[in-house]
Amino acid sequence: MSLWNRHKIFEKNSIILIAGILAVIAVGGLVEITPLFYLKSTIEAVDGVRPYTPLELAGRNIYVREGCYLCHSQMIRPLRDEVERYGHYSLAAESMYDHPFQWGSKRTGPDLARVGGKYSDEWHVTHLINPRAIVPQSVMPGYPSLANTELDLTDMVAHLRTNRAIGVPYTEDQIKNAVADLKTQLDPDSADVASFQKRYPKAAVRNFDGTAGNPTELDALVAYLQMLGTLIDFKLYDEKANLR
Repeated sequence: MSLWNRHKIFEKNSIILIAGILAVIAVGGLVEITPLFYLKSTIEAVDGVRPYTPLELAGRNIYVREGCYLCHSQMIRPLRDEVERYGHYSLAAESMYDHPFQWGSKRTGPDLARVGGKYSDEWHVTHLINPRAIVPQSVMPGYPSLANTELDLTDMVAHLRTNRAIGVPYTEDQIKNAVADLKTQLDPDSADVASFQKRYPKAAVRNFDGTAGNPTELDALVAYLQMLGTLIDFKLYDEKANLR
């Protein structure tokens, strides 16, 4: 039987053609999917990545609540113009504790994946309260209410427990000290700073909104923004790339 005659079976019989298509898709799918069941994680482990501190997590919740991802992405693509403007391209591990991730789909404003440490706390406070005081042509709305709204701490322990239930590796010690750690991060004179930083390496400790009083939503949001892109030493990745 010639090759044409063999192929003619599929050309003239739609049922056999559909069955053949489904069989090929099934085999291909099994080849692609089966190995994933034997992997503990599909994300490469990266030194420095840790769960959010309670204050940073509260700030992230505010970021999500206000829909910031609608105008700002947190994903730098591995393209020359992206890297030159925003910094090292994003790694999958940077989003491993994000539920949901904040990659975004458009940029009315700049990408924020590396915004941490780029500007001072005062810059962020002014920009969030009145964006046009920093960038006159900005179309971003102001959020002055954040400075006057005390942070709700009542569900902080429950929130960490919920994150642990979906895979974020918060320890029982971190959960138990959630509220205390949130307050400690805002008080560099606290006696518990060393214990806090042992639980959350590289976590900045200071008064983020610059005003005295109870923790505010502005404190939390600035703490979150100032952390973005600061956990990983990207110089190590650049050195490895230069050695290749």
